[in-house]
Formats: sequence, C-alpha cells, structure tokens
Amino acid sequence: MQVAMVSNRFIINIVAFGISFGLSFALTGSFKRAAIIALLYIPTTYMAVLFAHQRRKHHDAIILKSLKSLNGQLREMEDIKSRMVVEINSLEKHRSLLYSESKQLQNQVTEYRHQRDSIDRELSTYAGQKKQAETGILQLKTELENLEKSKEELEKYFSKITAESRRLEINCNVSRSEFIKVKNQIEQLEQDKKELENNLTLLNRVKPQLEEKLYDLRINLQELEVVECKKNEIISAKISEQQSLEDKLGSLREEVDTKQVELSQLKGQVSLLQDEHDILQDQIYDLLQQMENINSNHLLDPGLEEQDLEEQDLEPFPFADLLDPLETAELDKENDVSTELPQEWKILLEQLPEHEVQVLQALVEEENPNPIVKNIAQSNITMPNLLIDSINERASDTLGELIIDPGKEFPGICEEHLAKVQTMIEIYSHKLAKQGSSK
Repeated sequence: MQVAMVSNRFIINIVAFGISFGLSFALTGSFKRAAIIALLYIPTTYMAVLFAHQRRKHHDAIILKSLKSLNGQLREMEDIKSRMVVEINSLEKHRSLLYSESKQLQNQVTEYRHQRDSIDRELSTYAGQKKQAETGILQLKTELENLEKSKEELEKYFSKITAESRRLEINCNVSRSEFIKVKNQIEQLEQDKKELENNLTLLNRVKPQLEEKLYDLRINLQELEVVECKKNEIISAKISEQQSLEDKLGSLREEVDTKQVELSQLKGQVSLLQDEHDILQDQIYDLLQQMENINSNHLLDPGLEEQDLEEQDLEPFPFADLLDPLETAELDKENDVSTELPQEWKILLEQLPEHEVQVLQALVEEENPNPIVKNIAQSNITMPNLLIDSINERASDTLGELIIDPGKEFPGICEEHLAKVQTMIEIYSHKLAKQGSSK
C-alpha cells in the first residue's frame, strides 16, 4: 500500500515537472528558467498532494465513525425490534385472554337473561294464582253474608215460632218438632260457617306466604338486574381500559375478601347470639325449677312444723288466724275491682281464652308488644293478626265495639277502653293468684 502511494507521488511529481517545464519554456523560451520553475513546482505539487491525502484520510475517518455509529444504531434498532416483537406477542396473548373472558361474560349474561325470563313466567303464574285466590275469598265472603242473612231470617222465624208456641199451647208438639228441625238447620249452618271460617284462615295463612315469595322473587329480580348492569359496565370497561384490568381485578378481590370477612363476622355474631339464647333458656329453666322447689318446700313446711309440734306436745302457731284476714282483704279487693267492671266486660273476660288475655296484657304493659304477641301466636299455632281479629270479634259480639285499634303501626288498646281493659287484666291476675294459692 505504501509502495503504491510512493509511486503515485513520484508519477505526480514527474507529470507536474514536465507540464511546468513545458509551459515555462513555451512562454519564456529559456531552458534554465523553465527548469527552475519546474523544480519549484515539484514541492508545491507534493505539498498539494499531501494536503489532499490528509483531507482524504480525515474524510475516511469521519466516514468510518459514522459507519460505526450506524452499526451501533442498527444493533440498537434490532434489539428494539426484538423487544417490540416480544411485547406484540404478549399483547396478542393478553388480547386473546380478554376476548375469551368477554365471551364467558356474554354467556353468563345470556344465562341470567334466561333466568330472568323464567322468573317473570313464574311471577305471572303466581299472580294468576293470587287472583284466583282473591276471587275465591270474595265468593266465600258473599256466601258468608248470605249465610248470615239466612241465619238472621231463621232467628226471626224462630222468634215467631216461639211466640206462636206461647200463644198456642195446643200445637206445642208441632212447634217443638219444627223448633228441633230449625235448630238442626242452625247447627248445620254453624258447622258450615265454621268450615268456611277455617278455610278463610287457611287462605289468610297462605296469602302472606305467597306475598313473601313474591317479595323475595322481586328482590331477586332487582339483584339480578343490578348484577347484569354491573357486568355490562365491567365488559365496557374491559374493552375501553385493557391496561387497568389488573387493578380492577385486584380491587374486586379485595372487596370479595372484605365481604367474606363481614360474612364470617356475622356468622360469629349469630353463633354468639344463639349461645346467649341457649344460656338464657337454661337459666330460665333453672329458675323455674328453683321456683317449683321453693313452692314444694313451702307446701311441705307446714306438715313438718305440725309433726314437730306434736312430738314436742306444743300447740301450733295460729297461721290460719293470720291468713284469714289477708284472704278476706284480697277477696274484698277483688270484689271492689269486679264491681268497677260492667257486666258485659265480665262476660267478655269469661269468653276470652288465656292466650288472648295474655295478648291484651302485653298490649297494655309493653311499649313494643309485637315480639310477645308473635311468640304467643307461634305457641298457639296461629298468626298475630288472627289473634287480634278474634279478640275484636268477641268484643264486637259482646260490647258492640272494637277494643284494639289495628290501624296503627304497633297495635294498641283504644284509649276509651284502656281503663276497663286494665281492670279486666287485674281481675284475671287475681284469679290466677287465687288458683295458685289454692293449689
């Protein structure tokens, strides 16, 4: 390479010498002067060649540096290209997963829609059954009214028959036979009425169950609609915000965990309440046993004291003389309370069974009597509304008025009858105390 460069320089010098010598000789015409000028041109051309060579080297170095930088950039671009390919593959996998999840969610939405359609059909059938039951109830009510009208007509006819029997003693046997026939008809009508009342009570018992089922189905429908709306929102959010999907899934998992924790806490509280309920029942049972033991000890103590007195030849203490004035005072108090109560209220007290009197006592003494009334109804296999209706029916039959106001949120005694109901409960409690002391 260096030999070629030296030969090239030597050739350039000879060419420059020849050209300069020829030109100067042609212009001047002298050989010496042309030779001197040609010799002067040799170093100048050599310097020009060296300068051009250095420029070319510098230019080649710049080109080499640019080539190296381009090679580095090409390598970096290839690395970036490989990374982009990897990221594109991961994004395609992620897109396929999201597409499969969206298909699953769409399938779930279709299933929930089918469930909603089936629930709508069941609701329509329940509504038809409810309408049929209401029409049956209306028919039974009309039949009851007809029976009551026929009963009133029979009672009028019975009064006429009794008047004719008093007037016509001669036709006593005929009137008696007719009276027996009418009585049998009345008993049959009363039996029919009782059967109709039992059917009405059964329908009234079935009606709240159907209403509760309808309410539960409506709540389930609302929940399903809310869930469907949420799922539609989640699908749209997944399509529009694919990058924030993982964060949302994390938040949903945290919410599920919190709900599970709340459920576990609620289960723990329910178990604690059940344990407390069992402990309270055991304590009440122990207290009842203690009361029975105390009563039995009180009943046994007088006999033991009399035996001890007989053994010691001592006179017994006159307990009877002390108890007689107490009993007379209690009787006087009971008589005073009973004289305050009118006769029709006494009749009502005699007609009321024990559990209905307990309902009246709860309505008078408790601020929120609903739990007590519900427990009494459950123990007697009935409903609270039926208990209140039966008490009002007895009161309307004997007094001609209702004593319980059913229109309030918490049923209560009417204010004009409150004092008489309290006296009635006092008489009932005195009777119970008297029965307990006699036992």
